Amino acid sequence: MLATNNAVPPSVPAARFERILDPVDRMSEVLFGLIMALTFTGTLSVATAGREDIRALLVGMIGCNLAWGLADAAMFLMGTLAERGHNLQMLRAARGAERSEDAHRLIAGSMPSLLARLLTPDDYERLRQGLRGIRDQPETAWLTKADVLGACAVFLLVFLSTFPVVIPFIVLSEVHVALRASNAVAIAMMFAAGYYLARHGGYRPLLTGASVVVLGVVLVGIAIALGG
Repeated sequence: MLATNNAVPPSVPAARFERILDPVDRMSEVLFGLIMALTFTGTLSVATAGREDIRALLVGMIGCNLAWGLADAAMFLMGTLAERGHNLQMLRAARGAERSEDAHRLIAGSMPSLLARLLTPDDYERLRQGLRGIRDQPETAWLTKADVLGACAVFLLVFLSTFPVVIPFIVLSEVHVALRASNAVAIAMMFAAGYYLARHGGYRPLLTGASVVVLGVVLVGIAIALGG
């Protein structure tokens, strides 16, 4: 199911890359990886942990994020393919609608509600005529090379988000110091993710960053309590 689309305008790859790296989705994945890492470190006993315990911890933490990165990349490809197929169905339905009102309704349902409310019936009719003029659409939705690269980017983002939390256990010999440093790194990264999301959404960065940290710690506690 791999294909290239030579009919895509030059401006589309940039927009596609921005969607792959959507701040909300990607920061959510990073936060999930950090919560998983803290779930592992939260179950480590400083008093009794030895180097074998640390090695098992690192293997489990990295393996878990490796598996989640692969799963997330696969879900990204599945979601992209489903969305592209849905768009093709919408295009065919809008082009084949017998009444212009039905076509307008389909077009309005495929765009953000705020934008849909701003358009007039004449605008919708121009869009309808534009859709009817499209002749280079494929019969079946396919994945492109850009989609595969996007899935690889998703995997790397999820997988690599674990390593800053792992580094203290590699470079520090004292288990309790490494554990405190690792937790501090994870909390700092959660705060940074919340801060970034607040800037993206127009909220108060410091408050949002602190709220994300509190939420993350609470979720870690719940996961540990439930045996996660």
